[in-house]
Amino acid sequence: MAIVTGTALESNKNFRVNFDGGNLSSDGGLLLLKEFYHKLGVKALLKKHFHTTDSASFRIHKDHENLLQMLYQITGAYFQDDHADSLRNDPVLNAVIGKNALASQPTLSRFHNRMDAQSLEQLEEIQRIFRGRVYSVEKPEHILFDLDSTLLATYGTQEGEAFNYHYQAHGYHPLLCFDGLTGDLLKVELRPGTQYCSKGAAAFMLPLLEEFQRDYPETALFARGDSGFATDELYSLFETNGTSYVIRLKENPVLRRLAEALDSELYDLTQEDTVSYAVVYGEFMYKASSWEYPRRVVCKVEKPCGQMLHMHTFVVTNMDSAPEDLIRFYCKRGQMENFIKECKSGFDMSYVSSSSMIVNANRVQIHALAYNLFNWFRRLALPESMRKDRIDTVRLKLLKLAARIVSSARYVCFKLCSHCPCQTQFYETISNIGKLCPQLE
Repeated sequence: MAIVTGTALESNKNFRVNFDGGNLSSDGGLLLLKEFYHKLGVKALLKKHFHTTDSASFRIHKDHENLLQMLYQITGAYFQDDHADSLRNDPVLNAVIGKNALASQPTLSRFHNRMDAQSLEQLEEIQRIFRGRVYSVEKPEHILFDLDSTLLATYGTQEGEAFNYHYQAHGYHPLLCFDGLTGDLLKVELRPGTQYCSKGAAAFMLPLLEEFQRDYPETALFARGDSGFATDELYSLFETNGTSYVIRLKENPVLRRLAEALDSELYDLTQEDTVSYAVVYGEFMYKASSWEYPRRVVCKVEKPCGQMLHMHTFVVTNMDSAPEDLIRFYCKRGQMENFIKECKSGFDMSYVSSSSMIVNANRVQIHALAYNLFNWFRRLALPESMRKDRIDTVRLKLLKLAARIVSSARYVCFKLCSHCPCQTQFYETISNIGKLCPQLE
């Protein structure tokens, strides 16, 4: 009998180990993702809108199928093309994609290498369409454009890679814009490593602002950025496109001079107590030499606990709120670091292994799409108690479930682990997906 065959363990001679368990998978929870993708019409949309410039007249693995496979792989933490070889016959992955065998590593690598500027535009358009479908379920009252950049490390002579002095490392320096309220990655653009933060930021943001003004005119638009995005071009863009903004300014002698009254106020406030923390807020009009006209600048002057020196924070804004509220609003942009970390560690957006920059740009877009689809899945489908969980936690609880596949003449039954501690959440997620009614056209 098969039960008595296998490798005996030294720790217990009665234990036997073999790989005769049957048609098993460790990714049974991807069925939840398949249900959500079906509701959003993912497969049909990819088939309609995505194709590469392919000279072959026939391929077994079509472009949209390869892209769908990559989305499932990335969400399942199989980030690299090489992982496809060990997953080719995985019963759950083949079932959710609808194939007898997945595309192999060479097929996926050739698929990525066929991508060009046209496929990059297609991926951006796919993101826009999906965003509309999600917003048809849950229309946002506010959108908060959080601008930032990060480093995607490179390890070779890749096109466009360079040494970035801010990060003191080689790599690319992409520009990112998140919705600071939901964590949606609204747009990402891969750039050479030497590009400064604000380089091309206005051109980057313009299509996004036009989209939201055209498609969601009742949605209030806000924007935040650190001092790397303190440019007159960006201020003017926000002002002419109905966007309220708060952007930090780099400290300079003129700003310090304009804040002297606040310094004096803080000195008077701390004369009798030079140890405790103290802070004052104020505002004034300021015009840099490169600006066309003066703008409102809000200032925070604080004395840290146990220190004598004052620290200054300056932000430029077109909003009318109180200085303290605006500083607090700006400081909350620190949440964006968590979004970037989730993209890079949870979805391996930093996987830019090609020698071609355009191929790497397409790879970044695919990983960004996988991130957004999961973020929408988390927000719209997961139980309330799990909607703040990171991807690693959701993988552990709901996606990495042992499953045995049993086929009959009429049905394919996925038998999940009987002792799964998150069975209630699994069924609640299916129920939540069933209630979704996105507008697909």
